[in-house]
Amino acid sequence: MSSTIKKLGYLAGVTRFRRISEKLYVDGDKIYREAGINFKASWFPVYYVLALAESPVTVMQLAEQIDFSHITVKNVIRELEKAEYVSVIPNPADKRSKLVSLSTKGQKLIYRLKPLWILYSTALKNTFQTGHPDFMNILNRIDHQIETNPINKIVTQPDSESVIIVDYKPGLNKHFHELAGPWLTGEANGKLEEEDGITLENPDEAHFKEGGFLFYARYKDQIVGFVALKRLDDDTFELAKLYIHPNYRNHGIDTKLIERCISRCIENEAGELWLQTTMSMPEAHTLYYKLGFEDRQAPEQMLVLEQTEKVMCLDL
Repeated sequence: MSSTIKKLGYLAGVTRFRRISEKLYVDGDKIYREAGINFKASWFPVYYVLALAESPVTVMQLAEQIDFSHITVKNVIRELEKAEYVSVIPNPADKRSKLVSLSTKGQKLIYRLKPLWILYSTALKNTFQTGHPDFMNILNRIDHQIETNPINKIVTQPDSESVIIVDYKPGLNKHFHELAGPWLTGEANGKLEEEDGITLENPDEAHFKEGGFLFYARYKDQIVGFVALKRLDDDTFELAKLYIHPNYRNHGIDTKLIERCISRCIENEAGELWLQTTMSMPEAHTLYYKLGFEDRQAPEQMLVLEQTEKVMCLDL
């Protein structure tokens, strides 16, 4: 890569994504060619959906399932049809569309492709994780961000600043006390559990002593929320003390804080992320389920608090 592109930083981000994508497609085609298989990396998503389909599907249905444009899917189908891997017939229910399915030749091909896909997937995983162990979740978040908040909207509305998640530093201790104090004492009706008292007075010691972490949410130069990541053992963490100021609870801050915890767990090669909650927080439960948490019995290493009514776990 040229030094000019490197110097451009984020401005060249789109260019670099395209360059990486094109290089991966070229290398993918080489993998199939060297294996003696007439197949292209760009065919994979369309072919895979057709392989899973129980009946013929339309081009529009294919496009919706893989989030590709209609014209892109049509071009791939045209190439697959030329290779005799798909069958394209008129749609009796709609003369304007066609029905697509794998041909007999296309169905047989999958037995040669599956073993290669396993090796290909492992190679991609190793490559992506050189950038970050949680690369796929990071990619999902970027995808979601540009879908819900397009770059052009951000450029034309510069005042709509986004939420930034930052790691702990000593100067942020006062914000922890300001936010957590009223919340913890209010939740406990003025009587804190021993762990909460230690956390409130010494958040850094409480969370870092056993190898945990503390993250803050910054919105327009204000600290508006935090979350603690408590280490239970070498392979397990607990999501603890998640709090967002009431005035900032409609900005997706809770999701961003939890996602940072998930990424940090994966960076530390953890296998499970646990949390404790009460039945008075149904909206939080909906978010936890959406992120993949499931109801579980508390593990032996977890100190279950008196007010806890529900324990959940995310397998990483």
